[in-house]
Amino acid sequence: QVQLVESGGGLVQAGGSLRLSCAASGRTFNIYFMGWFRQAPGKEREFVAASKWIGGSTYYADSVKGRFTISRDNAKNTVALQTNNLKPEDTAVYYCAAKWDYINAFQAMNADEYGHWGQGTQVTVSS
Repeated sequence: QVQLVESGGGLVQAGGSLRLSCAASGRTFNIYFMGWFRQAPGKEREFVAASKWIGGSTYYADSVKGRFTISRDNAKNTVALQTNNLKPEDTAVYYCAAKWDYINAFQAMNADEYGHWGQGTQVTVSS
């Protein structure tokens, strides 16, 4: 099992920044991909960003490219999401997720591929 705990959410004005962090514990050696997803009220959970645990290839949703950056620290078993130039439409609960075993980059954008999830952290962007 892998346990994931997110932190770093909050309330910020449009144009501001937040750094979200996800700490992984347990059988982290099985992790192949780490992902960030978000879910706004009344909407489905959507892909934000993903990173291979080993090697570090990164992938982003078009809506956040150039504004968000995913990074990982394998030594500390953490993955972060730096969010810049936030917009009101970024308001959502942000979830960290882990995938064991191989998947390709396309599959890494699908929430159904991930078997381990954190509890989520709320990000609210005011206009």
